[in-house]
Amino acid sequence: MRKNIVAGNWKMNKTFSEGSELVKEIINLLNNNDKIKLKDQLHIIIAPPFILLQKSAELVKDNKQVSIAAQNCYTEEKGAYTGEISIAMIKSTGADYVIIGHSERRAYFKETNDMLAKKVDVALKNQLLPIFCCGESLEIRQAKNHFEWIKKQIHESLFHLNENDFKKLIIAYEPIWAIGTGITATSQQAQEIHAYIRSLIKEKYGDDIAENTTILYGGSCNPGNAKELFANPDVDGGLIGGASLKANDFIQIINTYL
Repeated sequence: MRKNIVAGNWKMNKTFSEGSELVKEIINLLNNNDKIKLKDQLHIIIAPPFILLQKSAELVKDNKQVSIAAQNCYTEEKGAYTGEISIAMIKSTGADYVIIGHSERRAYFKETNDMLAKKVDVALKNQLLPIFCCGESLEIRQAKNHFEWIKKQIHESLFHLNENDFKKLIIAYEPIWAIGTGITATSQQAQEIHAYIRSLIKEKYGDDIAENTTILYGGSCNPGNAKELFANPDVDGGLIGGASLKANDFIQIINTYL
């Protein structure tokens, strides 16, 4: 049975002290909610900036429902790549996950499907679990090319994997036109794309893997719309941006599953 996951992507926000306090606040709220502890299928992931990975991993280590993710990694394992962060460095902090292919990385840093395939490979090789992002721009959706666009992203970055490796992935669908804009895909739009992604996985890897792959929605998800979005049969949780920067908002989204 696939997990329900609520993941918070802080992006380039919070200093070391601010971020440490936010993680502490989230953990305190989680620890004081006995209903969350009883939800075996519910998992929480926090993706702070790199400077907070080790501290965050230390703060959550006693809560088995919470893991830490990096927001990005480099394609190479080591070498003369000034300013980049390797998978081994991330792994050494105590993080378990890494976000790969976020729309902002694709748009601002020109990351290609081939480059993201290399990141997925290096992550899996070093026992870090990828949260792979896919999604379309407003122009692509308006041209009604969004299905083919998402199919291309997934085929070129993920479908070279064998079954055992693919089973380790989390996929996050991001309608780029809904990120940070306050516009949210309707519940029906989210379900349609999630079901389509699952159908692609089924076609490639079969029913069992398709039904056990967690697919998250990422696009202006907040306490006001999370319940409706998460009620869809193929939406297994959210990759949360701005709402994850406030502990109470993040917990309200998590509480959707209680």
